[in-house]
Amino acid sequence: MTPEERRALDEQFSLAYEELRRLASSVRRGDPSATLNPTALVNEAWLKLANSPHLASTSRLHFKRIAARAMRQLLIEAARRRKAHKRGGDGEFSLVTFDESLAPAAACGNDLLALDTALEELARVQPRQALMVENRFFGGLDISETAALLDVSEATVLRDWRAAKAWLAHELRKTH
Repeated sequence: MTPEERRALDEQFSLAYEELRRLASSVRRGDPSATLNPTALVNEAWLKLANSPHLASTSRLHFKRIAARAMRQLLIEAARRRKAHKRGGDGEFSLVTFDESLAPAAACGNDLLALDTALEELARVQPRQALMVENRFFGGLDISETAALLDVSEATVLRDWRAAKAWLAHELRKTH
């Protein structure tokens, strides 16, 4: 990576840092057993992204999408590790909810694993909806940012958001 690319990537991260940390805090808040605090989650995501020279030239919106995916992967990996350590734990689930404020209030490790599985299935049947949910839930993108990123209208995002929430709620209820 050239020094210019490194500087540009560092600037991208600096601009997005507080927003990503706020989002990491809201995602993590509902999981009292989480081992990653918000700062650690954002920093771990940064470490995953830091050596990607192509990110330096991406838009702020695209960078947030990629950071959202990195945070999702880290949260899922941490939840899987905790579940493996519990070896049959208490099996408690609390339902992940999707509200319009995007404050993922009740996200425990089992919820995140169930959500990840449901998102993978949604990606097979409705890839755009799965990408939209990932960007809104894990990346904190609003309606207009999501529309711009996916190159669709805000009405389409709202329609897809409602459909995806209903589909995911149904899938998550089936796992409980």
